[in-house]
Amino acid sequence: MFSHVTVGTNDIGKAKSFFDGLTKPLGLVRLADYPNAVGWGRQGGRPQLWATTPLDKKAASVGNGITVGLDAPDRAAVDAAYKAGMAAGGKDEGAPGLRTHYHPNYYGAYLRDPDGNKICVVCHKPA
Repeated sequence: MFSHVTVGTNDIGKAKSFFDGLTKPLGLVRLADYPNAVGWGRQGGRPQLWATTPLDKKAASVGNGITVGLDAPDRAAVDAAYKAGMAAGGKDEGAPGLRTHYHPNYYGAYLRDPDGNKICVVCHKPA
């Protein structure tokens, strides 16, 4: 359904560190690396998650109500991605766990990247 998702950053280096760690357990790799933009996706594919400095040269800011949801292959990957993201400067918005108010198998974790963008890592499969 989506071509790509882009989040703004004020520090490309911090964004690389955060998303490199967060995306690795999800089977994603850095596919594009430019001075002001970095993109991740599946090996052999195209970048579908981007972190970039804003084109208008103004400071990146967080969109209220926006969450980027990344699909995990299993619950262990949710745990690993959350741990890696936190180690790379992420801020907790909800530790890994079931959120059955969404559906019985919704196992997710929420955190903010170093720029404050809200990221969800979720597995929709049974344990």
